[in-house]
Amino acid sequence: MLQTIEALYVILIAGELTIGIWGNGFIVLVNCVDWLTKRVISLVDIILMSLAISRICLLCVISVDGFVMVLFPDIYDSGELSGILDAFWSLANNLSVWFSSCLSIFYLLKIANISHPCFLWLKLKINKVIPGILLGSSLVSLVISVSMNDDMWCQFLKTIHEENITCEFKVSKIPNTFKQITSNLGATVPFILCLISFFLLLFSLFRHTKRMKLHATGTRDPSTQVHMKAIKAVVIFLLLLILYYAVFLVITSNFLIPQGKLVVMIGGVISLIFPSSHSFILIMGNSKLKEAFLKVLRFVKVFHKGGKPLCSIERVS
Repeated sequence: MLQTIEALYVILIAGELTIGIWGNGFIVLVNCVDWLTKRVISLVDIILMSLAISRICLLCVISVDGFVMVLFPDIYDSGELSGILDAFWSLANNLSVWFSSCLSIFYLLKIANISHPCFLWLKLKINKVIPGILLGSSLVSLVISVSMNDDMWCQFLKTIHEENITCEFKVSKIPNTFKQITSNLGATVPFILCLISFFLLLFSLFRHTKRMKLHATGTRDPSTQVHMKAIKAVVIFLLLLILYYAVFLVITSNFLIPQGKLVVMIGGVISLIFPSSHSFILIMGNSKLKEAFLKVLRFVKVFHKGGKPLCSIERVS
């Protein structure tokens, strides 16, 4: 019989998993249908689809880890499954962060007006730069996830193993924590790239606003609005990412904290906010996805009002 807090934890995890898969799956579905219909796919759609798929994988890994911890504690405590989950989590997590960084770089190259030769070259080669980053980050993430294999850490475990049996638990946990943290230090690179994109977008917006004031044309022009929209998207991603990694550091250090299992459960619920909620922010920030999402909402609204025929829904949309 599950305790009340564990039952609540399972319900919250299942709810966040459902919402996250629905949101990210919607992004993949809409872009796939549009791709099959038009026989062409844009660069931003490729980034969004890649990001959504990585988020779905990340949601599944975190949720499975949570379910196993509560429903099958013996398997979880034995560590038989932890190595596999760590590897898949590392892959999905790094892909998610890197693809988000690619989206920030795409916004920067498409929107910002910077006269530096290097930036102009990147802007000109955007159709090659972004796919190159996507491919390169995928390979790097795969290598990092493979390095999570416990066999590669056996020697490290032996060097720090102590004879005292009372320290056995901490000895086994510290290397695993160190392994998880070091294997995900690669996320600092895309995080820095996102910060650079954010500051360059601010710089471009400042210059553009100053130019508009000098020409007395106002600051509510389309370019300013596009800048603000991109900056908001990057800021939201950075805030969610900081929260996500702060929770991750707490979870990986749970063996040093009293009531470690409770800390892991709370951290698991909070960590799922990032991959599940960010998908809806991406939907609302993309005109095609937003239009499709509103059509679905109108369909649901009409269906609940009495199940009117689909033709009436098409006229509404």
